[in-house]
Amino acid sequence: MTDRGLDAEGFIAREGSLSRVPAEFGPVVEAARERIAASFDGARLHSAYLYGSIPRGTATPGVSDLDLLLALHHEPTPADREAADALEAALDAGFGQVNGVGALLFGTGTLLSELERHDLGWFLACLCTPLLGPDLAAGLPRYRPTSLLARETNGDLALALPDWRARLAEPGTDLHTLNRAVSRRLVRTALTLVMPRWGGWTSDLAASAEVFASYYPDRADQARLAAAATRAADPDRAVLTVLVEDFGPWLASEYLAVHGEKAPRP
Repeated sequence: MTDRGLDAEGFIAREGSLSRVPAEFGPVVEAARERIAASFDGARLHSAYLYGSIPRGTATPGVSDLDLLLALHHEPTPADREAADALEAALDAGFGQVNGVGALLFGTGTLLSELERHDLGWFLACLCTPLLGPDLAAGLPRYRPTSLLARETNGDLALALPDWRARLAEPGTDLHTLNRAVSRRLVRTALTLVMPRWGGWTSDLAASAEVFASYYPDRADQARLAAAATRAADPDRAVLTVLVEDFGPWLASEYLAVHGEKAPRP
């Protein structure tokens, strides 16, 4: 049975920790801490976090990427984004252990807002590991695997489908980038569709597909196809077509029927 990712009281447990960072990635994480502090002074940066496979302890050297979230005192400006881009490039070039570096930027007002309470707030509190500065999770609630959480995390899948279709139809599209976006989003949406019934959370994509499959056996093969695509070195356009034209639309429709539509963002 897949670990349901809950604490003793039934709340979703924070999944990462600095103590779980594999030894090979320790220098990368330390360099990220130093470079973030050097790039964003205290007037700009409130706190910084890791998320993804590195703080979960499941990263593979040369394959996994380094994922960062920077919480700023103000809403991000073009200058902030430029500084983050330079940070990403320096870390990516300096460490062969990582295959890409990405930094999300948000203002603390957004992260702590009522609108984002069950989306970005949950993401920070449950999926992000504190790296630098005070932890914003202290100002957020604890979360259970509810239908509200499902709705606010992935109840907008339908909005992504037209863009995916357009990109897939373009001959020069970067299939690696598109495949990463499509496959990961569909597997995670498949999990959150059944998350309240299953009563848990996991970031393991293969396990997520199997949890979903136990509730929707008729769509199990497509969920497994999406999970396999997240690990594909050479994305297959035919597989992407199945995911974008069949599994994605079905999943979006079923999601709306079960959980409803995510609250609109400005």
